[in-house]
Amino acid sequence: MLLESSLFYLLIPIVAFLYASVGHGGASGYLALMALFSFPPPMMKQTALLLNLFVAGSAFYHYYRAGHFNKNLFIYFAIGSIPAAYLGGMGTLDLWIYKKILGFILFFAVARMLYTHTSKKRITQQISVIPALLMGIVIGYFSGLIGIGGGIILTPLILLFQWGNMKEAAAVSALFIWVNSASGLIGQFSSGVALSSATLILVALALAGGLLGSYFGSRRWNNRKLEYFLALVLTTAGIKLILF
Repeated sequence: MLLESSLFYLLIPIVAFLYASVGHGGASGYLALMALFSFPPPMMKQTALLLNLFVAGSAFYHYYRAGHFNKNLFIYFAIGSIPAAYLGGMGTLDLWIYKKILGFILFFAVARMLYTHTSKKRITQQISVIPALLMGIVIGYFSGLIGIGGGIILTPLILLFQWGNMKEAAAVSALFIWVNSASGLIGQFSSGVALSSATLILVALALAGGLLGSYFGSRRWNNRKLEYFLALVLTTAGIKLILF
């Protein structure tokens, strides 16, 4: 038991480092770890959202300082996502359904990490307002319900529709994750959920990893090999959730 606890605490800052390096908060990674270590779902959801606040916040700070943030791109998604994430945070799911949905979300995260993006110099398209608002609503609600910030869904969408390059997508996703996590966590608290005493330790570990990861990632560091490693971890956790 002590060995398992030590391993869990060791892996938290590593996951935060890897996710923050690409502008994400790491909720899907924390959920994967907590699932592997058999944490209860209510604790998983609230803890992942809280860690997201600190890690995504540090990621946004570094990407913003590096000049990659596109305010207009962020606003259209956030308008719909913030209230939707609050409503999603108030909802609950059956344990079996929760595990299956989370498993598929992790596979989506893997697909995002293995996505071969083009050069940052590629030509981008003007954002379509109505589709962006609708996407924000759907991603926000689902994020609050599952306990993620939504960056693993938003980033590939921005790249797919060519609304921004990889660095812009990372910066926008970081702030998007932060506001969704805050809204979803408020929804959690309004339904009577409380954090555990070990949460502060997890926050400190995740923040340390997130600060380092976002610093290197925002300074044009190549994340591909690290993403492959993280994809392997998430695939393992996703298979466990869906099959067992």
